[in-house]
Amino acid sequence: MRRYSTQPVPQGMSPGAKAVVSGICAGAATGAGLWYASQQTDKRAEEQGAVLGSEVSSLRVPAEIPNTDYEHSPKPEYYGDTARPMHERMELLVLDLQDRLVTALESLEPTRKFVWDRWERDDGRGYGISCVLQDGEALEKAGVNVSVLEGTLTPGQLRSMRDRNPQTAQRLRADEEYDFRVAGVSVVVHPRNPYAPTAHKNYRRFEVYRKGAREAGPVMAWFGGGADLTPAYLFDDDVTYFHQTLKHACDAHDPHYYARFKQWCDRYFAIPHRNETRGVGGIFFDDLEDKAPEQLFRFVYDAGNAFIRAYVPLVARRMATPYGARQREWQLVRRGHYAEFNLVYDRGTKFGLMTPGARIESILMSLPLTARWEYMNQPEPGSPEARLLDAVRTTTDWVK
Repeated sequence: MRRYSTQPVPQGMSPGAKAVVSGICAGAATGAGLWYASQQTDKRAEEQGAVLGSEVSSLRVPAEIPNTDYEHSPKPEYYGDTARPMHERMELLVLDLQDRLVTALESLEPTRKFVWDRWERDDGRGYGISCVLQDGEALEKAGVNVSVLEGTLTPGQLRSMRDRNPQTAQRLRADEEYDFRVAGVSVVVHPRNPYAPTAHKNYRRFEVYRKGAREAGPVMAWFGGGADLTPAYLFDDDVTYFHQTLKHACDAHDPHYYARFKQWCDRYFAIPHRNETRGVGGIFFDDLEDKAPEQLFRFVYDAGNAFIRAYVPLVARRMATPYGARQREWQLVRRGHYAEFNLVYDRGTKFGLMTPGARIESILMSLPLTARWEYMNQPEPGSPEARLLDAVRTTTDWVK
């Protein structure tokens, strides 16, 4: 049984950095993400001693992290083009979110760039763009994928939709056939440094039509998505910053959204066989149609862009922290749990694998490049690793 020592994990956040969180909430967001990321790490380096690998020596916090100030940046044309069909505007949004996040993440890498892989379905019913960076110095594996697809719901997909939502069961008959159209962006980032957290984002719009009757309009249409954080080592200030930034985006559209979607996230990302959640949460929603489509589109625009501000500065802040073999091993163990959720419970993975003609490489992009399963792995009580387990086995209100 492997046990980990009680050597403290490097903490350290100045009072000034803590003020960033409240500043973002108040709307003073310009440059906030970069300032949060740029706090000095010299003391942490002294505490940790020897470094595993040499990649941290070449990493520097960039002078500017692009695309973190979505609130004050000019809106793209599609944002206010209400004459354009909603599915077309959603397609433009997910492509825009992909481009913005790839640019922001590439600002952390000294030399590596994302590979852009455009593909089309053999039957001509959709396309995707998979942007993947592997074996970087800051990012061990990162994927930012867009899919714009249409097709016919399989019996298994229809059954899954009806089972999860009573309203869907009332509006989609089990004995009818339905076509669907979906546009979405899916993101998973696995940093190399164990102190930098993994994160996930997904936003999509799903439309369902009676088979062969698209001209009549959708029988149902909804938005879904969210963003969540999965650290191997717990930094309370980082988690609070992530949640506060997402809450700020939610509050601009509905004062109840954050609390509602945070609880939904905690439930959805549960790993029952481990008696824990995949990480420390964020927001998650599905089948969202409680407001006019235009209002929901603008919420998804803000929430999708807020992820860049919420997450990329955290990687910039932690990516050059020295670490050792113990931290690396624990990171790989936690990645194993991450993979378990994605392969056993995640609805998006299941839907993709049930879709005829699906592109398996893109669906399984979320899996880490490396992971580890150890028999009877158990952290020592009081260790930083045990503290992480305590956090994922309880529900915490990160925004007071």
